[in-house]
Amino acid sequence: MMRYGVTVPVEGHRLSQHRDLYRELVGLGYTDVWSSEAAGADGFTPLALAAAWAPELRLGTAIIPAFTRGPALLAQSAAALADAAPGRFALGIGSSSDVIVERWNDIGFIEPYRRTRDVLRFLNAAMTGEKVTKTYDTFEVSGFRLGIVPDQRPPVLVAALREGMLRLAGREGDGAILNWLSADDVRTVAPIVTAAAVDARSDSSPEIVARIFVCPSDDSDAVRQEARFAIAAYLNVGVYAAFHRWLGRGDRLQPMWDAWAAGDRKGALAAIDDDVIDELIVHGSPEACREHIQRYVAAGVTTPVLSVMGFAGLDPLQAIRAVAPA
Repeated sequence: MMRYGVTVPVEGHRLSQHRDLYRELVGLGYTDVWSSEAAGADGFTPLALAAAWAPELRLGTAIIPAFTRGPALLAQSAAALADAAPGRFALGIGSSSDVIVERWNDIGFIEPYRRTRDVLRFLNAAMTGEKVTKTYDTFEVSGFRLGIVPDQRPPVLVAALREGMLRLAGREGDGAILNWLSADDVRTVAPIVTAAAVDARSDSSPEIVARIFVCPSDDSDAVRQEARFAIAAYLNVGVYAAFHRWLGRGDRLQPMWDAWAAGDRKGALAAIDDDVIDELIVHGSPEACREHIQRYVAAGVTTPVLSVMGFAGLDPLQAIRAVAPA
């Protein structure tokens, strides 16, 4: 089955207004809804509502930070949602960023790879219902056992940028969640996950989820102008800057990084080439957007998850309707 997801909650709509919206997503042909967790809604509440209001939809988190909940609480939250929506929930975890973890939550962003790996290993053990007493590299758990063990263990996916996390996603997780990359970049990234799964003798192919930023508008100038703000906000975060250097985009982004570091925000935005925007933001007519999304699928993405950008005065809900598979 071809999966086709969208990010929730939808901008401009209260959570209490999502019952009809979720029902509409089903009618539009969307198969998945995926939440995130930064400064808006938490990652679980929008999905809990979808579990009750639209049982046809698969649910996923992309992502829950590995630092901001204790391991036991994270296992409880995931198990409860998996129990509420049997076979329809996928838990995506990741290191998140120093901004979210340190600046916003006052938690040390220390050894993010090891923390994510340890949380993944703990979750894989806890979801079986066994009692966990173990000293991991980044935390210790003593005598924890889930009180609700879901009948169907939810897959655990790992948000991954570079090789270490990508291999972890394939070797010990059930797949990877990708973010801020082009369709062509998927051909560099996805094979690393798949090869790690093969090396681990996995009996199933890893899921490759990609959050794809979409704005179905023909006003290219307006879209590019607003997209510069989004790209600068993300790609000046250290982990994303390193990711794009690794992908080979460093020379094209260096002028933006230099201007940003010098405090020249206007110059940083102007330094982002149109070609970079067109690679990372899907825009144009709805037909052109759907065609571009399919390039991600052809490159190895198994679950495209659209993140609609309200650029050029575009209403997010109208955009979701415009690029729907049905």
